[in-house]
Amino acid sequence: MKFLSVRDLRGKSAQVWKELPREKEMIVTSNGRPIAILSAVDESSLEESLAAWRRVRATQAVMSIQHESMRKGMDKILMEEIDAEIDRTRKERRAGAK
Repeated sequence: MKFLSVRDLRGKSAQVWKELPREKEMIVTSNGRPIAILSAVDESSLEESLAAWRRVRATQAVMSIQHESMRKGMDKILMEEIDAEIDRTRKERRAGAK
């Protein structure tokens, strides 16, 4: 996988666009840190590619939430406690809506 700086992307964009189909993916960096992924697509696979990226982002979000709950010890909560929290929150929302 090829890494390129923001400066290279700006200054050598024609070369980047030529290389991207062959490379498949390129990582864009700023100050040496990755900030974006360029991924080659074509018209026939655009929708599938977008759907796949969205699934990946959703999976990453769920994993992040799970890790945070484990860090806080919330992964040990009983179902009864979860149901009670949901009920309490719903009551608060109803009371605030009035």
